[in-house]
Amino acid sequence: MFREMRRKKQALPIEECEAVLWRGTSGVLAVLGDGGYPYTVPLSYVYDGEKIFFHCAKTGHKLDAILRESKVSFCVLDVDQVVPAEYTTYYRSVVAFGRARVLEDVSEKRKALEKLAEKYSPELERGRSLEIDKQFAGVCMVEIQIEHLTGKEAIELVRQREINGN
Repeated sequence: MFREMRRKKQALPIEECEAVLWRGTSGVLAVLGDGGYPYTVPLSYVYDGEKIFFHCAKTGHKLDAILRESKVSFCVLDVDQVVPAEYTTYYRSVVAFGRARVLEDVSEKRKALEKLAEKYSPELERGRSLEIDKQFAGVCMVEIQIEHLTGKEAIELVRQREINGN
């Protein structure tokens, strides 16, 4: 169902794909938007080792698209270094394909929101709890169940890994 990467040497091992998801702070969600047009939107997220979670408003283009078609992709760019002298960019990115669903269960929603808040405010536990309590009713939490995960990096980064023995 999912295509094999053409440049296999540049493919990231699954462990490195997951590491990119762990350390990333933002990504771009792609959904099937209005009129069959792709719709992409940058957003903050949290990865828990299995799923990706993000929050959104209870109404809007992104949510409408997800409710209409649950298949999504989510891209995280880990390295983006323009190298003018070489006429290239050193990059590393990961794309997750999966199905998105709105978390309706209050307990699931709260756990996901707590994970998200902890990622971005790790030292502010009390503040996180107060903010979650304040915003809880008005926020929507979405889970992406990953069905396929792939990553790729520039050939120059592959060569650097080989030199460094990684």
